[in-house]
Amino acid sequence: MSVRACILGCAGPTLSAEEAAFFRDVKPWGFILFARNVETPDQVRRLTAALRETVGRPDAPILVDQEGGRVQRLKAPHWRAYPPGRAYGRLAGNDPILKREITRLGARLIAHDLAALGINVDCVPVLDVPDPSGHEIIGDRAYGQTPDEVASLGRAAAEGLIAGGVLPVIKHIPGHGRAMADSHLELPVVQASYDELDGRDFAPFRALSDMPMAMSAHVIYAAIDPKRPGTTSRKVMRRAIRGAIGFDGLVMTDDLSMKALSGDFTDRARDALSAGCDMVLHCNGEMTEMKAVVAGTGALKGRAARRAAAALARIPRAVEPLDVAEAVARFEAAFEGRSAA
Repeated sequence: MSVRACILGCAGPTLSAEEAAFFRDVKPWGFILFARNVETPDQVRRLTAALRETVGRPDAPILVDQEGGRVQRLKAPHWRAYPPGRAYGRLAGNDPILKREITRLGARLIAHDLAALGINVDCVPVLDVPDPSGHEIIGDRAYGQTPDEVASLGRAAAEGLIAGGVLPVIKHIPGHGRAMADSHLELPVVQASYDELDGRDFAPFRALSDMPMAMSAHVIYAAIDPKRPGTTSRKVMRRAIRGAIGFDGLVMTDDLSMKALSGDFTDRARDALSAGCDMVLHCNGEMTEMKAVVAGTGALKGRAARRAAAALARIPRAVEPLDVAEAVARFEAAFEGRSAA
């Protein structure tokens, strides 16, 4: 069975006959869910099972963006609201141990929520170091203002997810924090020197280069490649991501439907894979676009296949035990500034 090097979305809370037939034929490596796909826990469980049935792989990755704050696809009343990354960085004054503990605990609780639904990949942690003059698209999603803060709490979040049976995705490699524009809407251009990028933006990704998966940034880094954004730049992949950062895990693109990228969807997919990305991501579930993405995407093979297999192997066979009631009480107490009894 040939698996294709793509992750795709679907249009609604249930699979249409057309979608099911398309996924059976295409066999994407995985799927991604958004708020439009989410209604109730039972409905999400049925959807994740149906998606996996189409590709015949019970461990097929199913992704979601469940960061907390403004990026949270699973919401009340069925799921707990989690704070944005910045809230963890502001806990308890200068107590780094408590900050790490609560960041890990929050991610462990998120993993508990996701695993119960059949979701086994969360596009967290955000490792972008925000620039004070940068666009607010990162903003409070960042764990702190310095590379060390971001790396420390980013690792705590990643460890909490893995402990709960959910793979983390570090993003947006090699760094979106300096961007002066929202890559969902336009192509940001970062003018910082290579040394500035290496010393600040790359640092959290370098510190977490042992993680299984990363998501690329649709950002031009003029000091490395003034013509192509990171997602489609072989120079950024070789010099920054695989080189300076030393990341050898699976690199997936950010959403190919974002307006930072140009050209048709077949070219976007082909260019990303040619640049060295292992996997392309298309999120909106629009069938015409998905068909074009697939036309530019080949079978998952070679190093990309090995990285994909290595990523899935990081999901533990047995999750870390969790007393949910006690964990929730401790988590909430931390943000209320008191000790849980």
